[in-house]
Amino acid sequence: MEDNNRNLILATVLSFLVILVWYTVFAPEPPAPPAEPTAVTQTEGGVTAPASEATTAAATGGAQLGEGAGSTDPSASAGRVTIDSPALSGSISLAGGRIDDLLLRNYHETLDDKSPLVRLLTPTAPGADQQITQTGAKPYYAVYGWMPAAGTDPALVPGPATLWQVESGDTLAPGKPVTLVWDNGAGQIFRRIFELDDHYLFTVTQSLENTGTAAFSAAPYGIIARHGLPDTQNFFVLHEGVVGMHDGELIEQKYDDIAELDPIDREGRADIYEVSENGWIGFTDKYWMTSLAPAPGQSFTAVAKYADGVDIYQTEARFPVQTAAPGATVSAGSYLFAGAKVWEVIKGYEETPGIQRFVDSIDWGWFYFLTKPIFRLLHWLNGHIGNMGWAIIALTFILKLLVFPLARKSYVSMAKMKELQPEMEALKETTGDDRAKFQKGMMELYKREKVNPAAGCLPVLLQIPIFFSLYKVIFVTIELRHAPWVGWIRDLSAPDPSSLWNLFGMLPWAAPGQGTLLHSASLPILAIILGISMWMQQKLNPAPTDPAQKMIFAWMPWVFMFMLGGFASGLVLYWITNNVITIFQQYTIMSMHGHRPDLFGNIKSSIPTRPKKGSK
Repeated sequence: MEDNNRNLILATVLSFLVILVWYTVFAPEPPAPPAEPTAVTQTEGGVTAPASEATTAAATGGAQLGEGAGSTDPSASAGRVTIDSPALSGSISLAGGRIDDLLLRNYHETLDDKSPLVRLLTPTAPGADQQITQTGAKPYYAVYGWMPAAGTDPALVPGPATLWQVESGDTLAPGKPVTLVWDNGAGQIFRRIFELDDHYLFTVTQSLENTGTAAFSAAPYGIIARHGLPDTQNFFVLHEGVVGMHDGELIEQKYDDIAELDPIDREGRADIYEVSENGWIGFTDKYWMTSLAPAPGQSFTAVAKYADGVDIYQTEARFPVQTAAPGATVSAGSYLFAGAKVWEVIKGYEETPGIQRFVDSIDWGWFYFLTKPIFRLLHWLNGHIGNMGWAIIALTFILKLLVFPLARKSYVSMAKMKELQPEMEALKETTGDDRAKFQKGMMELYKREKVNPAAGCLPVLLQIPIFFSLYKVIFVTIELRHAPWVGWIRDLSAPDPSSLWNLFGMLPWAAPGQGTLLHSASLPILAIILGISMWMQQKLNPAPTDPAQKMIFAWMPWVFMFMLGGFASGLVLYWITNNVITIFQQYTIMSMHGHRPDLFGNIKSSIPTRPKKGSK
């Protein structure tokens, strides 16, 4: 029995150490307060020009983008086309025809519905007429253009600073496309058609109509640009930066890695991927993403790039050179995703229009083989229940049911170990201090009775990958963001906001900030319930006789209670539910094998009592 207790302690301590290291090393820093509004430095154009073998000049309509700091940004005075859909609001600047003003209508910065909407894209200059609010966000936008082929004058192709005209449409909305046009005055007319669905997918069609007398060659491209290093969560297990797909191979690069790439002639610091059939590339944040996705089957060059001189991070999709004969028109279509990484939405885009493995833009982590099915099951449960907290509880029941055969073996093994207790005690008396002889006798006893002393550790060890997978799901999926459960739990992706520090809101002072170690130590309600449930589970078995083991068992529930108080409340809810189910499972199974745990007797015996007066 002591060996079984030792194995159980070893497994528990191992899981405790793993979780402690995870929390200490990898836990995200508490979010910084929103920055005060700041002035935006104006640059002409903003992005650096793509280079190719065909040209060393920028397709900028005559201006090298990223130069001229302090000069007038054309986007500040250019007209705008309104974007209005159920999911998005914002505008397109006629300077470069760039999508640079985008708000996510279904997401607020905080739980307060009156807080500002999440801003995804930000222009290089606000524009006096449009009153585009700047809240310290750095410029972030998508822009399109054409690279001139060899022998073509760069001034004859439109680039990120070209001023476009509206040919048709006044508002971009689902079912209402907008067409922009630019005439280079030399016989070539360029058009850009924007279409938008009900969610976050823009369809962008670039066309070149040649009304001249000679063939005209150029290569279309799309760029997503971020000025300066964006504010990130800086969380070790969370990927933020470049994300994409290169013919079935996932591309992930952090911003620091891009900035440290070896310089390439005419490219700055860049990684270049030749995509033969299917791919996409862009930037991902924790919950939001922008990505360029050429039509499935289209070959293109994907680029992840950093321009040192102007401190701009870029992802690019460059298409092959197209030649328009006199009187002919050529075109290139692609998609731009700009929005929230809602699993159901991006899964739909993976199916139609067929963006390959688009769902892998969500950071599923090392245990993706567990994380993906756990999330899909949780998502399905939430769809039927309508509350993510109750869905987590239902998920826990299902997971416990799936591992029940192993748990049953564990509890049966523990019951058999109790049956062997008298024989073990007798063996200990006969072997005396001969430890080797005692161990040999124990092994023979286990073999004869077909008992596996390590089986008691299986449920504890099995919890580690499930715990980390569920942690990943709760942390990275937007479906858990601001998802309420009951009462004071209004965001299952955040720690329980209650605190013993202010008697759970009854006292007039504030609790320590969420996500901090002090908040964990201030004992939120869920953390207290967790500690009690672990303590109750522990009391299903008598305390070990070994003093060291007894001390570890006594402290373990309360150490976990303090440590897990700062974890996401959805994860703590899972752990509590798991503990409660385990208590009933173990009690029932061991009772069926003739060893009903004396729960209340074990609790009573663990409470120290003073000897009565006169007793010896």
